[in-house]
Amino acid sequence: DSLGCADESLRKNRDFVLAACKENGLALYHADWSLKRDRDVVLAAVIENGGALQFAHESLKRDRDFISTAAQSRG
Repeated sequence: DSLGCADESLRKNRDFVLAACKENGLALYHADWSLKRDRDVVLAAVIENGGALQFAHESLKRDRDFISTAAQSRG
């Protein structure tokens, strides 16, 4: 995916990572750790591909409200 080949500075760029995750949720794997805590980035990734949740920060994985929102958004 595009994020996997991207320079480290782009992996830290919120807008770039958000766009990449909207195209391929599993791109979250390559995102900077700080963005794996970003609710909007992780939500975009999970909506695109539910498997992306495995790459989210533990705090989001334990957040019931976040999980509920993600599940509802995925339909």
